[in-house]
Amino acid sequence: MSAGVRRARDAAEREAAIEVRRLVFCVEQGVPLKDELDGRDAEALHLVAVDDGDGVIGTCRLLFRGRTCQLSRMAIVEEARGRGIGHALLDLADAEARRAGTSRIALHAQMHAQSLYARHGYTPRGPRFEEAGIEHVAMEKSLA
Repeated sequence: MSAGVRRARDAAEREAAIEVRRLVFCVEQGVPLKDELDGRDAEALHLVAVDDGDGVIGTCRLLFRGRTCQLSRMAIVEEARGRGIGHALLDLADAEARRAGTSRIALHAQMHAQSLYARHGYTPRGPRFEEAGIEHVAMEKSLA
């Protein structure tokens, strides 16, 4: 992997992360922008994958509620997929969730990404469901 992963440093990087999400979820997958922008970005910790030549090429966000970290909006631009960026973002998300004192991470996985999360210790909970027109499964991981 040639990209580095870290917390978004400023508003410009957060906006670049949101643009990555728009490209992946809205343009590629057809999710309406109103569904993608849920009003929770200001309260989230945004993690980014940054490539020196291309800027922000991947992202996810973390929302903290008590002892639970909600991981959401993980997206990587198409041309950067397959380089280990998703794995690196998940590793960083684990570290940030532990640093925040949470005991578990929960997420809604698109079905095509379920195996990625499973390789990182997430297990499915509950039945499949549709979110923004895409089939998902809820997954969680204990950090204890």
